[in-house]
Amino acid sequence: MSLLPTGGTNVDVPVLVRDLTPADLSACTWSGSAAHLGQVAAELERAASGEVDYLAVCTATDLPVAIGGVDYQLAVGVGTLWLAVLPALQSCGLGTLLVRAAEDRIRSRGLLRAELGVEESNPRARALYERLGYVAYGRQPDAWDVQAPDGSIRRYETMCTLMRKNLV
Repeated sequence: MSLLPTGGTNVDVPVLVRDLTPADLSACTWSGSAAHLGQVAAELERAASGEVDYLAVCTATDLPVAIGGVDYQLAVGVGTLWLAVLPALQSCGLGTLLVRAAEDRIRSRGLLRAELGVEESNPRARALYERLGYVAYGRQPDAWDVQAPDGSIRRYETMCTLMRKNLV
């Protein structure tokens, strides 16, 4: 994959998409707080039962630079995606690679639709999903706990655009 870091010079970096493991989480602090990573660790237990898939896009040194998942339990016949990309490498194609890998996982289960929610305050992410064929079909409030550097927890509330794509 060719990455274009700040400064404008293309750099070819080989990456691999594989299952995310609990051992990866210590290298994923860029994706969220310790509380968030604790939640991801708990969700990884669901992967063993097949309720979810968790994926990592890794460099040649096997460090995750993008992570995401597909939940098969949120809606019947649908894989619901989420993803995060290392901020310094956003807009370099890693999100596209991760979404396509997640869609492949959904198809491999015989399902024909992918869905996701994108924060309305994140137009770059929405533009990515639209380029990949996702279409808005509604809005929904969402909320989750976030951990401050001092360890305190607060509730983050946002509005998401719901998007879907048929995978036929």
